[in-house]
Amino acid sequence: MIDITEQNFQTDVIDASFSTPVLIDFWAPWCGPCKVIGPLLEKLEQDYAGAFKLVKIDSDQEQQLSSAFGIRSIPTCILMIGGKPVDGFAGALPEGKLREFLDKHLPSQEELAAATEAEEAQELLAEGDTAAALDKLAEALAMNPGNDDARYDYVRLLIGSHLFEEAQGALAPKLSEIPLGLRFSALAQWLEALKFAASDARSAWSVEQFDTRIGENKRDFELRYAKSRVLMAQGEWTAAMDELLEIIMRDKKWNDEAARKTMVAILELLTPPKPKTSADAGNKTTGGIEIAGKSAAKEDPQAELVSRYRRRLSMMLN
Repeated sequence: MIDITEQNFQTDVIDASFSTPVLIDFWAPWCGPCKVIGPLLEKLEQDYAGAFKLVKIDSDQEQQLSSAFGIRSIPTCILMIGGKPVDGFAGALPEGKLREFLDKHLPSQEELAAATEAEEAQELLAEGDTAAALDKLAEALAMNPGNDDARYDYVRLLIGSHLFEEAQGALAPKLSEIPLGLRFSALAQWLEALKFAASDARSAWSVEQFDTRIGENKRDFELRYAKSRVLMAQGEWTAAMDELLEIIMRDKKWNDEAARKTMVAILELLTPPKPKTSADAGNKTTGGIEIAGKSAAKEDPQAELVSRYRRRLSMMLN
């Protein structure tokens, strides 16, 4: 339990809530009900073993903070997640009701354990131990099948390791959802390109061989599309997108907009993850798709590349 003032509010409430939910207890020394609920909240903070962080704000001493939250009576509790208030209650609730309130918003023990496994997977991957990282991500999914971040990382790493059958099985539950999430659709596109390259004889062609044949018929979209998929499988992302743009320029609607859909998938795969807080550390493995020099920092060359190709695609479609 931490006492909050204007000086430490940003650090210990706003910033902290990005990694762990923060429950603010607005109270005052003269408030009788506050003396009832206070010890209960401290007990629950211990019982929940780090699932949330309890902080206290003296409404008399920190009137500006109380005003900012619109506090009209005390005790009032506000739950902060991701820098924002998500729920709250007023009055001295009994322990059972407090647990109901917390359980509605806090992750279960299984979800917390799964998140830990996913974090450990990232550490193993950073050390170069892909097999152990895959095992950890599989354990995370077994504990919490609804963890989409862990599933995405797991499938991406399976695909990057050319474990196509396992990747297809792990991806299947998401592909049956309506609407289909973009990032899982992108993984499916990448997987299909790799499977195509593994089974089609043209995967052994050089770029020059493709270009010679395409030069004979610039509207041979099936051949251009095959070239783009082979380039995807080889990790030649910009060359693949250039070929897809050639199709889109000539016929946007060809094959149910296959070129546009594939290009959107590549852009999704190449988009650098957002800067992480400790809340989601370990949830974005690269799975083998990288461009040299990739970084989440400002002026990220990969982010610039994605932005440039998004603009080119937009210009072609308008």
